[in-house]
Amino acid sequence: MSLLVVGTVAFDAIETPFGKTDKIVGGAASYIALAASYFTQNMHLVSVIGDDFPQDFLNTLSSQGVNLDGLQIKKGEKSFFWSGKYHNDLNTRDTLDTQLNVLADFKPVVPAAAQECEFLMLGNLVPAVQMSVINQMSKRPKLIVLDTMNFWMDVAMDDLKKTIAMIDVLTINDSEARQLSGEYSLVKAAQKILAMGPKALVIKKGEHGALLFNKDEVFFAPALPLEEVFDPTGAGDSFAGGFIGYLASTRDISFDNMKRAIIYGSAMASFTVERFGTERLIGLKKSNVSERVREFIELVQFDIELN
Repeated sequence: MSLLVVGTVAFDAIETPFGKTDKIVGGAASYIALAASYFTQNMHLVSVIGDDFPQDFLNTLSSQGVNLDGLQIKKGEKSFFWSGKYHNDLNTRDTLDTQLNVLADFKPVVPAAAQECEFLMLGNLVPAVQMSVINQMSKRPKLIVLDTMNFWMDVAMDDLKKTIAMIDVLTINDSEARQLSGEYSLVKAAQKILAMGPKALVIKKGEHGALLFNKDEVFFAPALPLEEVFDPTGAGDSFAGGFIGYLASTRDISFDNMKRAIIYGSAMASFTVERFGTERLIGLKKSNVSERVREFIELVQFDIELN
């Protein structure tokens, strides 16, 4: 049940219709690791930060069972920083500032203790960097999940397709699925993407839920209607963390178990959006997670008789 998480540990500055923050902790790997930590305590993280990053957050990760031996700390350099402003619908946003800093020349090094991890979660990064991590594993993980975005489809499509051919599950949003496949229908898009190599595809639709595909089946999970949504940043990464964390904890990678993992991933994403940044993911109890999952079950459970 060992899990390796690779991605960014970074700073964000966020503005939504409900408020704004100064520089706060963010990054795909931060959200993924925190969400996954509620399911597995045997986790390694590979990323890079500058020496400006707060030790308190690193201590939090360690206390959640995250091994930080693969976290590079660059002396005298600054951590990756992103700033964005969300529109009123919270589904669209404008990037105000991106400072690559230590990420500009990041070359991940997977520690020996992490090279045999059974589960690998590749957060959104340069496809060539994601590929280099796969190539550093001493044996192929039981499951490799990859997240990517439209930017890499614009500037690194060849490398992205090579990397997709090496993985088991791809997670992207609906507009990215359409761009990657060239198909408007998500069903047709899924079949084209699955032909690229993955055994399963997760299409995230934000407040409208998520779709899970393999070559023969489709599963849909709704998003939980929430009274308060403050910040969607990191929701997709928290979803991915809950998804792979649950799979790692059960060591069952069947399609039926992936359906359950989708619900657990959706539950973790629903927590994230209730506060800015990673705040809501810190200090949760397993009972909180179980109760949230029960809310999802009640949302979709119904009796019906066919005439």
